[in-house]
Amino acid sequence: MILQCLIVDDEPPAHRLLESYLAQLDRLQLAGNCYNAVEALNFLHQTPVDILFLDINMPELSGLEMLRTLAQPPAVILTTAYSEFALESYEIGVVDYLLKPIRFDRFLKATNRVVAQRGTDTPPATPAPLTPPPPEPFFFVKADGTQHKVWYRELHYLEAKGNFVQLHLPDQRLLTADTLSKMHQKLADHGFLRVHKSYVVNLKKVRALRGNQLLLEGDLKIPIGNSYRQIVLGKIGV
Repeated sequence: MILQCLIVDDEPPAHRLLESYLAQLDRLQLAGNCYNAVEALNFLHQTPVDILFLDINMPELSGLEMLRTLAQPPAVILTTAYSEFALESYEIGVVDYLLKPIRFDRFLKATNRVVAQRGTDTPPATPAPLTPPPPEPFFFVKADGTQHKVWYRELHYLEAKGNFVQLHLPDQRLLTADTLSKMHQKLADHGFLRVHKSYVVNLKKVRALRGNQLLLEGDLKIPIGNSYRQIVLGKIGV
């Protein structure tokens, strides 16, 4: 079984390095080179591939933004110089996350994972159709006598305040009469995790783990409770 590979990166030296690695492995074959995400979307719409070597930081459309537009993406191995996107990338199902400069042994380990997943009798890959993104999910919460519409993607974290819960959004704070446990039950299926007796966080906003703290977008720091630490580590794949 020969796996077809597509390299997507805006830097020519990155293409040359990956091409040299691919040339050493009989089971991998280069299907094409793209130098931005839009070019790659057009390629994937026409040509089936098995493995996508995808850079993150590219003009117009980032690698992660591109990946979210694919209804049936191929196996994705991210190739990037930025480590802070690792947690977010694993949430959307990438096979591996390779930091530049990429060593051959790490490249080989990542591709072996794809081969192991595919097995020897995998049918040929099919083109990944482009579909419009689904409507963004939201919910309503009552605060100050008003029903506020809250988009899940904008909610950074929730904080227990006695018999109330405070929702932390980019430009406002909403205080609602509810318990953190009940709010977590409503939000758990949308990527929210309880990390402390007083905090529930949006995992999509997590950028790093430092000691007993989660670092969120906007330089926010959320403590991890001792009784929640193993659950948190397991969820973020550390």
